Amino acid sequence: MRLLLQQRPDGREAPRFVQLQLQPDLLGGWTLLRESGHTGGRSTLRKSLFADHDSALLALEKERDAQLKKGFQLMFAQGADAPR
Repeated sequence: MRLLLQQRPDGREAPRFVQLQLQPDLLGGWTLLRESGHTGGRSTLRKSLFADHDSALLALEKERDAQLKKGFQLMFAQGADAPR
């Protein structure tokens, strides 16, 4: 599952983005990857590990909602059960 959120450009600098990815790991757990930065510039990547899919999905939805409150817009959602 993958979500891409982006802020509107303000004309002075490249817009900021946040990409959230939810991936299964080899041991039956789940990994939430959060990449953020300026479009076309450097970015940072954070990983969070979860024991089950439900807790990982809850964390992804919480992060998505926090970014929407900051003014980001959902640009792309991929996955069979991608939250909108």
